[in-house]
Formats: sequence, structure tokens, C-alpha cells
Amino acid sequence: MSSPIKRNLLVASVVAALLPASAIATNGYFAHGWGAKSKAMAGVAVAFPQDTLVSAVNPAGLALVGQSLDVGIAFFSPSDRGYQANDDFGRTPDGRPTGPFVTPGRYESRLDWFLIPNIGYNHVVDDRMTVGFSLVGNGGMNTKYAERAVWENFALPPNTTVDMAGNPIGFDPTGTAPNNANPNGVFTATRPTGVNLEQLFIQVPVTYRLNASHAVGIAPVFAVQRFRAEGLEPFRGASLYPDRVSNNGDDWSYGVGLHLGWIGNLTEELTLGASYRSQIWMTAFDDYKGLFADEGRFDVPAMLNLGLAYKALPTLVVGFDYQRIFYSDIRAIANSNNLDIQPCFGPGPKANFCLGGANGLGFGWKDMDIVKFGASWDVDPAVTLRAGVSHASEFAPSGQALFNVLAPATVRWHYTLGASYRPTARDEFSLSFAYMPKEEIRGQNQNITGSQTGSVFMEQKDIEISWSRSF
Repeated sequence: MSSPIKRNLLVASVVAALLPASAIATNGYFAHGWGAKSKAMAGVAVAFPQDTLVSAVNPAGLALVGQSLDVGIAFFSPSDRGYQANDDFGRTPDGRPTGPFVTPGRYESRLDWFLIPNIGYNHVVDDRMTVGFSLVGNGGMNTKYAERAVWENFALPPNTTVDMAGNPIGFDPTGTAPNNANPNGVFTATRPTGVNLEQLFIQVPVTYRLNASHAVGIAPVFAVQRFRAEGLEPFRGASLYPDRVSNNGDDWSYGVGLHLGWIGNLTEELTLGASYRSQIWMTAFDDYKGLFADEGRFDVPAMLNLGLAYKALPTLVVGFDYQRIFYSDIRAIANSNNLDIQPCFGPGPKANFCLGGANGLGFGWKDMDIVKFGASWDVDPAVTLRAGVSHASEFAPSGQALFNVLAPATVRWHYTLGASYRPTARDEFSLSFAYMPKEEIRGQNQNITGSQTGSVFMEQKDIEISWSRSF
């Protein structure tokens, strides 16, 4: 395969493996919990509703929280985060690269702190029914590498001509020669590499008490997404829509889904809960339909939650949640990138597995399983202390670690603490802190960069403060 073709093969594979992850929070690209109280217990909430933000994981929980309002803001830091590419790629005897490679070095993304708001309200209609509202943000994280475009070595200088083997042989001043490897610089990154994906979810949950012990809930879910990509011009060579790959500003996507839940008190001490949020069907990112699979579709995956809460003492509750996120159902996330995409280059029709195609390159994410443990202790009528820990399964093959530079999704453990203080009978202030220790995933991809090795790394911190008011 010629060198220009190898370069384009590499970048097409890389972009599929990276971009959908750009809004990663802590569990894939979802937060470990919503609301300061739940976050302080590592996200435990399905069977232990403590505020109106429980609707994000179990709408039925609003049947137990009464008429109240919650307002919170999280300060989220996904730093340190970045990638390292080692200087061990293949070379010819005279020192030239034998194939595609990522510029060696260790690089960190800029932008270290983000603000993520949330708000929830629950209205008690009567002794059986409630109607609520919640708005939660997801993401608030992006990557932007200031030092250079990550893909700077993937394209030859503008208007460089090559021989049959792909070796540079001259310059084409017209930009029209058939052996021009980069006509007029169309494959040259002109801005620092970076992407941004933000999500906002709005729910309107309605709950109904079946009897004194059991309640069900249903909530339509409305979602808004915003995406932007810069510095990805080298990916144009493998796209069905080359002008819809990079540098097109902010693009918006809108969608709807459905959230169902149940909660039941089996005994005075034991409560169980379960919920299922359907896939959220989103409109396509039209300005980036040459980047994401299926012409820019980027639906939100379905989510299953199961929970248990046990009152070990009158003042102590311990909880356990299990969560499964169905990333494998979303083409832009789950499609394989281990494909022969050579037909994507050159003249003539392109296959549907090129970037933007129905089976366009993805990055091979699997479904994610998360287990969460938390405890809540009422020290006295005014003070509650909380703590928790959670662990997420590995969901991306290590063979893609070298290229997960736009969103280094490595964290799996979460350690949390928090507290609430009630100065009055109606008001409560809560604080949570979560620490996700740095993890580094090392990998090598023989199919793309040969012998070169590398890694991605990330550490995270999350601080949330909230105010609750009961009516």
C-alpha cells in the first residue's frame, strides 16, 4: 500500500476510534451520578431516592421524595488527560518511517475545569400521583491540544507529488496532477486538534403509587446535543462527505426517548428499584455527517438500572446499584474500526463502511457494566454523612489505546465522599466530592501503526454543591 494511502487509512481508523468519546464524563460518556447526594454515594440512587435528581436513574423514585426543589452545580475536572506516543515506529535503514505513525511525545489537553448545572422539581398532585421536571447536563468535557495538530505527520506538504510507491518526488503548482498526494492542502490540519460534545437531558416524570409499598414512574426524555470538531482535515480522504468532517463550527442534534421505573418497599428495612431508559433517537449531526457513521447519526444508548437499599440501623442506609449502558447498540460508537477501508480512497463510488457510511468505521466500544456501593449515615437531625465506591467494566479494546487521544477514556474506579446540612426544617445544603484515580491504558495496533506503542491516560475530580427546598 502506498504511503499516502497508508496515511489516510490510519487517520480514518483513528477518527472512528476517538471522536464519539469526546464528552466522556466518568462511565463512558455518562456521569457517575446526578445530584450531590447520589454522587456522594458513588451514584447509588435507584432504590434510595434522596432528591428530585433521582429521576435521572429512576423516575419512580419521585414518589418518595415529596414536593421539593433541587438546584446544583458541579465543578468537573478531567485532568490530567492526554496521550503518549512512543518513538518505536518502524524505520528503513536510512531512517525514513516504514508506515503511518503518531508523532512521538507525551501531550496533555488544555481546559481543566467545567461547570455542569442541574435542577429538579417534584409536585405532589395527591396521595397517589406526582408530576416532576428535571434538567441535567452531561459532558462539559472536551479536548484541545495546544502544542500541535495531533495528525500533523499524516499528510504530505500541500501539492506534493508522489511516485507509484507513494514516495514524494516533486511539487504540483497547479494542484491538479493525478499523483498529487495533498491537493491544495485539503488533508493538512489548519487548527489545533480538538473536539467537544455536550448533552442536556430534560425529563417530565409522572409517578403513581400502586399501594402503600410500590410505585411506578414514566418520563418522556428530551435530549439536546452539541458537537464541534477542529483540526481533523486529514480524515477527509476516507469520508463519503469530505466537507462535513471538520471545522464546521457547532452543530446541534435533538431527540426523544422514554424512561420507565419501579420502586418497592419489600420490608421496613429493604427497598428495591429498577428502571430502563430507552435509546434516545437523535437527529443527525448534518454538519459532521462525513465523520460519524450513518451520515452523522449519534443516538444516545439505552440504560438499565437495578438497585437495593437496606436500612441497617435507624440512622444508617447502605445501597447497591447495578447499571448497564448499551453502547454496542449505537453504530457511531460500536462499529469496528478493524476494516479494510482501502476502497474508500481514490475515484469512483465508495463503500458504506467509509466515514459517514451506514457501516462507517466506529471504535468498537462494548456495553459497560457498573457496580456502585454507598452508605448514608444520619449523624443527627441536621447532619448526614455519605461515602461510596464504584467500578466500571472495560469497554474499549486496549489495541486502540494509542489513538484514543481526543478523549482518553480510562477511568474505572470512583471514590466519593459527601455531607448534607439542614439549617431549617425545609432547607438542606449538600456537598459531594469524587476522585477518579489516574489510569493509563497501553496498547499497540499492528494493523495501523505497526510496531509503535503508546498509551492514553486520565485522572478526574468532581465537586458538586446543591440546595434543596421542601414545600
